[in-house]
Amino acid sequence: MAERSVNKAILVGRLGSDAETRYTSNGTPVSRVSLAMNRQWTDSDDKVHEDTDWLTIVIWKKENLATYLTKGTRLYVEGRLQSRSYDDKDGVKRYVTEVIAQNIVLLGGNGNGASGRGEAEHHRGSSKPSNRQRSHEPEPEDQGVQEELDVPF
Repeated sequence: MAERSVNKAILVGRLGSDAETRYTSNGTPVSRVSLAMNRQWTDSDDKVHEDTDWLTIVIWKKENLATYLTKGTRLYVEGRLQSRSYDDKDGVKRYVTEVIAQNIVLLGGNGNGASGRGEAEHHRGSSKPSNRQRSHEPEPEDQGVQEELDVPF
């Protein structure tokens, strides 16, 4: 019997920048955003500390959603963690861990007191513009297709 494992990330945070969308060599859109998640704790001396964790979120085949992913937008993300390596322009091997999004919900509000665009789940479908940057990354097999896991607890 095969051993089961779970790779699931559930995050709520604010976008640190506008989404950047590129296209693979065969025209598949891939967007990236940086998500900030704040945390707060109190130490043994009752001093309050704050820190922010940043993760890169990768969104496959949802270029229409990228126009709504602007700096400061609150976002709910479900996905899986993926680690990979690449050689930078100087030939140094770099390691990256990203969240491959499988479900995204815009929570509204951009942190500036302005109301958001309301709640909306991600949309499928896209058009393929011809004059856009192309990504040089291989496409994952599932390309962000939403998966349902049957995990017995």
